[in-house]
Amino acid sequence: MENPTYLNIHPKFKLNGHNLSKDDLYVVAYSYIKEGDESEKPVGEFILDWFDEKPYIEMHTSGSTGIPKLIRVSKQSMVNSAIASGTFFDLQYGSRILNCLPMKYVAGKMMFVRSFVLGLEMDFVPPSLHPLEKLEDCYDFSAMVPLQAQNSLKDLHKIKKLIVGGAKINAKLEKELLRLKKTECYETFGMTETVSHIAAKKVGEKSFRLMPNVSIETDNRSCLIINAPQLLDEPIVTNDLVEIVEGNQFKFLGRLDNVINSGGVKINPEQVEEKLLDKISPRFMISGKPDLDLGEKVVLLIESEPFPIEESIFENLERFEKPKEVHFITHFKDSNNGKLLRRETLALV
Repeated sequence: MENPTYLNIHPKFKLNGHNLSKDDLYVVAYSYIKEGDESEKPVGEFILDWFDEKPYIEMHTSGSTGIPKLIRVSKQSMVNSAIASGTFFDLQYGSRILNCLPMKYVAGKMMFVRSFVLGLEMDFVPPSLHPLEKLEDCYDFSAMVPLQAQNSLKDLHKIKKLIVGGAKINAKLEKELLRLKKTECYETFGMTETVSHIAAKKVGEKSFRLMPNVSIETDNRSCLIINAPQLLDEPIVTNDLVEIVEGNQFKFLGRLDNVINSGGVKINPEQVEEKLLDKISPRFMISGKPDLDLGEKVVLLIESEPFPIEESIFENLERFEKPKEVHFITHFKDSNNGKLLRRETLALV
């Protein structure tokens, strides 16, 4: 299909095994809204929104570039993003894909848009922590949040190519994904404002590679600026600290919002966490706690019942990076899409 637009549906598109036209999708949408379950109603609403007269979709941001807000995302930008993803991940018309993501977020919506535009055969299943558990079919492509991937390890052989996004992949999950023989796993980088991911890397690699037609630079804070004229009306300035490795690759170093200022020394908690990945098995985070002398002191929070901490696990940290306190917390705070809420978790201490 030449020059796809949001007004067109690829003739090869299928939903749950059925080849559907635009008119068929209207029928499905009304059926989902009137008679569907809690996971199907948002699908019906999205289909009707996609084919209405407006050239945009309204979505809530996750807060990656500031306070969460309602924004308008161009439908044609979503089409362009779908084409870029198709090129990057080599999605061909007729490829079978599984959508197990909530339609509330851009990632779930974009699975539909990729299917509409690229002519993919998509099965939609209710979002859950174990989306593959009752499925016997195999798929060429799927997308999950880290918690879904963690809970689906024994079934991931059913997916040839998996993208994981919405939150950072932790060390434990990374190791388990690297062990998989039949599944090619990628970690993605993006946000609602950039219409899903603008970069991806194979799990285990250090650098993200940009999608087609995206370029990047950094500002005087070393924060990422995204230039994507096919997705954005103007460049987006983020609070993501990065190191540009080559013109089309970058390393994510952490969030400017999370930087700890301890006695005048600025410490990036994500980089300290990277050094401790092989030392601590449970989920953990580094954070800054108010301190009268230092302004902030480095603390280590571990999602676990208390256990002895050997001082040797900190031996590869710089002096100012070593935690002044260790706290054990039964459960960290997470957002609905599996993102670690650092401030809310620190508040539990």
